[in-house]
Order: sequence, then structure tokens, then C-alpha cells
Amino acid sequence: MTNYFRALWYLTHLLRHVRWSRQRLLEYQNQRLRRVLRYAYDYVPFYRRKFKESGVHPNDVKTRLDLNQLPIIRKNEIRANAGDMISRAVDRTRLLSLSTSGSTGEPLFLYVTQAESEYRKAKHLRANINCGQRPRDRWVTITAPHHFAESSKLQRQLGIFVPTPISVFTDPASQVSEAEALDPDVLDGYSSSLFLLAKTFREQRKATIHPRFIVGGAELGDDYSRHFVEKTLEAPFYDQYSSVEFERMAWQCPCRAEYHIDADAIIIEFLDGCEDVSSGEKGEIVCTSLFNYAMPLIRYAIGDIGVPSSGSCQCGRSLPLMHVVEGRKDSLLVLPNGRTLTPRAFTIGMHMFQYYRQVDQFRVIQRRLDVFELQIKMKPTGVTEAVLEAALVSHLKRVLALDEGLVEFQVNFLPEIPVHRSGKLMAVISECH
Repeated sequence: MTNYFRALWYLTHLLRHVRWSRQRLLEYQNQRLRRVLRYAYDYVPFYRRKFKESGVHPNDVKTRLDLNQLPIIRKNEIRANAGDMISRAVDRTRLLSLSTSGSTGEPLFLYVTQAESEYRKAKHLRANINCGQRPRDRWVTITAPHHFAESSKLQRQLGIFVPTPISVFTDPASQVSEAEALDPDVLDGYSSSLFLLAKTFREQRKATIHPRFIVGGAELGDDYSRHFVEKTLEAPFYDQYSSVEFERMAWQCPCRAEYHIDADAIIIEFLDGCEDVSSGEKGEIVCTSLFNYAMPLIRYAIGDIGVPSSGSCQCGRSLPLMHVVEGRKDSLLVLPNGRTLTPRAFTIGMHMFQYYRQVDQFRVIQRRLDVFELQIKMKPTGVTEAVLEAALVSHLKRVLALDEGLVEFQVNFLPEIPVHRSGKLMAVISECH
């Protein structure tokens, strides 16, 4: 059950942090870093082993500049050591489970306490509030159905910061009708879904909703798509960088020049190998959470490429900046009837699948407009390939609202799913572009 007093306390303090001096922010960041490293060493078997293997004691890491003494961890290592990643100081039966939607085709399960969940929500709200969101704004978000229950009954009764969801699986024409009925002050959602919504409005020749501003995230949108949405809906578009592992990580303020990093809650390193890149150079994004204690994430390579900035924003907020994330641009998939789907729709659909925990890795390849190959690497389970195949095909046709006979799904079970030619484990690929 949400503790609203605690959540409000988190939000109040987070809002103050953006106006701290850079020096005060850095001191706070280093203090929280030392605390989480000491905790991980004392209570998390995985990290205790990592420290000892590296010949490092928590006392050796006094600031973020000392983090390079510790190894970088990746998703496959977390998955292989999931049990040892959870703190011995928490009651596992009371933890909340989160899972990534598998944008790389490899689901990752994470665990947080109720207090950590409240902190994540407060951090999310801080970004929107800094863009101008008000407590009683009509807040409409295009998202996955499993997010629909995230607002509590009390929150809905009070009408304070309550998102009203529209399913990402609903066809754009129906999304337009729902959005018109809801008349949002703030329109939020996956970047590609917002583009499809705006495209549908444009085809109808007139946008009939007038949000004060638009927030896009979950996937990287290109400049053309953002400008198209802005022009069509006549509202500024603020981009946000987030992940299931860390919630909001960086966000645009009304200046929209660069992205403010949530440096009071996360340390982001931009690396070329083991070395920090310079401002304006591309680097692998490696993150350390300063608020995850139930399942700490220390020097975790999230799989994205980003560009740091040494500048400061005209808005006066002291949070450090990054230019852009360059590693998560999705492309749209066109069906035989002209309908367009985003890769995100497929990854969320897999996330909702009843046998999702039995899937070790997956990939969707659009071979032709009407043919999709589903590559599946299964975990050792009691579920047979035949049962999973039938259930998966039926599930995807239902959640994606595909007309009977429109497309064919060919399911192939593989011992390993090879890396894409781009070097990434891409989960959704279209060969029809």
C-alpha cells in the first residue's frame, strides 16, 4: 500500500535538489554512493564477491571518480545471479517485482521495496512538474495495459497526479477518439505511439485536442517525429530518457536544449572501454543507482550509447546534462492493410504473455508484410514447445488486435539467438524497409 506522506516527502526533496549548487549536489551524490556501496558489500552476496574479486573494499571508493575500480556488470550476469543480487536484509516475500519489456529480447526481472517504488514515482513526477505539470491536470498517457492499475483508489478519488491510460495496443483511430473524449492537459506516452496518434490526427486534417505540453519516452524519437507531433498538436514536446531499472534517468526542461540527468538518484558514466569520454563524444552508458537497496545496481551497462555534456542550462537547474541517447531508435512495422505497429508493441505484448517467464530470449523478424518469424529460446521448463507456440500465436493476435488471416506467425525454437549484424541483440527487426 502506498505511503502518501513518504511519497510526498520524497517529491518535496527531489524538487529542491534541482536548485542546489553543483558542489552541493556532487557532495550529496558521493555520500549516497558510499552508503549504497557499503550496504551492497554487507548484505548482497553478488557484490561482496565482486568487491573481493576486484581487490576493492567499499572504503576505497570515496567518490564517483573511484568507481572505475569496480567491474562493469551486464544484463546476462544479473540474470545468471538473480538470487544473489537481492539483499539479505529485506523480506523477499514483500518485494515488488518489475520486469523489462525485453527491448533486446532478453527479459530482466528486478525487485524493489514499497518505499523504493514510491521514490521511483516521485522521481517520475519531478520531471513532469519541472515541465509545468500541475496536480489536477488531465493527464493522459498512451501505455501498456499492465500500467493501468498503478494509480490507487485514493489517488483517483483525490484527483491528484492521476494518469488516465489509453492502451498502446488500441488502433490509432480509436486512440484519437479516446484522447478527444479525455481532452488532456498533458499528453504522455511512447514516442512512436505519439507520432502515430499525431499522424492520424493529421490525416483527419485537424487536431481536436490541445494539450499544454507533450511528454515522450520509453524509446528514442527522432527530431522529425517530435517536430511533426509538435506541429500537429500545437504543443511543445519534452523528451525523457528512462528505463525499468532506474525509472526516469534524464529529461528535457522547457528550454529543450539538452537532458537533465537525475544525478541525485543515479550516476551515469559515459565510457569508451574503461575510460570516460569527453563532452560531446559518444560513450557506452553505465549506471549506478543511488536508491536501489533491495536489489542494488552498481556499474550496470544498460545497453545504450549516449553523449555527455559539460555545459549548463539556461533554466538555472543544476543537474548535469547529456546531449542525447543514440542507442534506442525504433522503426515502425507496416502491415498488409496499411496499419502501422511499433516494435514496442511487440515487446510489451511478449511482456504480457502468460509464459513470459519460460522465455529466455526472443526475437521477432518481419520477413514480409504478412509474415513474422518468432524466434524463441526457452528456459528448461515443463511447458512444451507445442503448448507455448499455440498460446503465443493466439496471444499476439489478440493483444495486437490482428484480423484473422492478416499475418502469419512462424515460431522457431532455437538453442541460441544470434547477435544481429548491428552487434546488438535486437528484439524486433523488419526486413521490409
